[in-house]
Amino acid sequence: MSLERTFGIIKPDAVANGHVGAILTMIKEAGFRVVGMRMQRLSKLEAEAFYSVHKERGFFNGLVTFMTEGPVVVLALERENAIARWRELMGATNPANAAEGTIRKSFAENIERNSVHGSDAVETAAQEIPFFFSGSELL
Repeated sequence: MSLERTFGIIKPDAVANGHVGAILTMIKEAGFRVVGMRMQRLSKLEAEAFYSVHKERGFFNGLVTFMTEGPVVVLALERENAIARWRELMGATNPANAAEGTIRKSFAENIERNSVHGSDAVETAAQEIPFFFSGSELL
């Protein structure tokens, strides 16, 4: 199996609640290598562009507002089968349905304030990583 990269965001709720360190520890313990990481505050334009796939959905404006309310930590992660493994570590979108030991079960407030984001496919990761990181920023 070859190495794969995926993208993740530690969302404003998890940052505000002081969970960044614990989430990074979970990432390391799950065998990921962090190849890019930065804390930043998304502008409205950045959030709208990043989540443009959801533009026609009813939750879009609330999502943009949420993602711009405070800093986030953007991550490029690497390991074998990274996309599937990151999604497993995150847990179900609704933390009520997430498995014990997952990030969302441990830290998410609800389905909308669910602590983390992750790429759902190789193609998505290939778009999301360069949205936030230039090639020279990745290890």
